[in-house]
Amino acid sequence: MVVGLEDYLQLLSSKGFQFGEEAIGFIYFGKQYTNASDELARTALELTLKAQKSFDGSFYVSLLELLTSKQITSRNEALKFIKEQKILAV
Repeated sequence: MVVGLEDYLQLLSSKGFQFGEEAIGFIYFGKQYTNASDELARTALELTLKAQKSFDGSFYVSLLELLTSKQITSRNEALKFIKEQKILAV
């Protein structure tokens, strides 16, 4: 089931992750800035939250930039790349 970025943010909110307006704006800014798909933005957000235990805008955008620069387009590709490069323990 493919979930849009907005739906994913609502899902996270229902699970207790609270994002302020500034954080939400930054999430969408990063997506637009890197020309990332919703799937890639969701994956970067998920990995950011797992690694940082909270939303870190600069980490999120850096991760999105890295993934898009490597022409990664799917969650599976992103997770594989992250594991292979030992960027995060996922």
